[in-house]
Amino acid sequence: MLDQLTAQKIDWSRIGAVEFRQMSAAMAQPADPADGVETRDLEADGVPVRLYRRTEAGDAPEPVLLFLHGGGYIACSIDSHERLCSRLARLAGCTIVSVEYRLAPEHVFPAAVDDAWTALNWLAREAVALGVDPARIAVGGDSAGGTLATVAAIRARDAGGPGLVHQLLIYPGADLVEQTESRRAFAEGYFLDADFSELCLNAYLPRREDRAHPWVSPSRTASLAGLPPATILTAECDPLRDEGRDYGLRLRAAGVAVDGRTYPGMFHGFVSMFGVLPEADAAVADAAAALAQAFGDRA
Repeated sequence: MLDQLTAQKIDWSRIGAVEFRQMSAAMAQPADPADGVETRDLEADGVPVRLYRRTEAGDAPEPVLLFLHGGGYIACSIDSHERLCSRLARLAGCTIVSVEYRLAPEHVFPAAVDDAWTALNWLAREAVALGVDPARIAVGGDSAGGTLATVAAIRARDAGGPGLVHQLLIYPGADLVEQTESRRAFAEGYFLDADFSELCLNAYLPRREDRAHPWVSPSRTASLAGLPPATILTAECDPLRDEGRDYGLRLRAAGVAVDGRTYPGMFHGFVSMFGVLPEADAAVADAAAALAQAFGDRA
């Protein structure tokens, strides 16, 4: 799989963020109809969102996951993650609201953070009208979306709400300053190359000093106490592996319950390849089980 993904060496100095976004849009995969999920496109106080609800859910209020997609802050969309959101909705037995936050370089930090926060507050306020349970809201996402999810949880804690029952963080970026062992070991040839990461970060964070901001590097938050329990999924051969693990350790040290899992031999982005990689199917099942348990604990 890695050989296929890295067969064509891309010169990132000649490809900009917008051009990459256009290239990646062609790789979006539609939902599997077998998941039995219906969608609605809505506006969350000006932020586009897509609501996924199982056809078998009926009228009972469902728990809900606010989902933030990955893509390095420059690419991907609610369309690119439709397949993953549909599968998680079915397996976790919940509604999902996927957020179309603004992308760089047109919209730099903190635009994505603010859109995630706006969507979360809208979801909490409109929960009953949307047919979801306001007492069972979780946040989650993959890669950059995992970072946005935990930052939304931090902002919710600091603002006194909305209340959250869980955070699902799939290979999140947690410290964009520290040069970890995994960043050095997997800088090239493992899908998330260092040059591509720099393209993303330079587009989203034109002021280099913003990389240390807690809303960009949540490991640098002064205190992580009082955050909701977390499930953190990392990949062994991922530049972001160590910071995801380290973030879990910081959460535990602050008294937050954490279930951290690393998938051997896997690389950044692998979770979206369920149906092809058995490890991806296992990770999606693990994520869904963690959500189902969190929602069940508050039922």
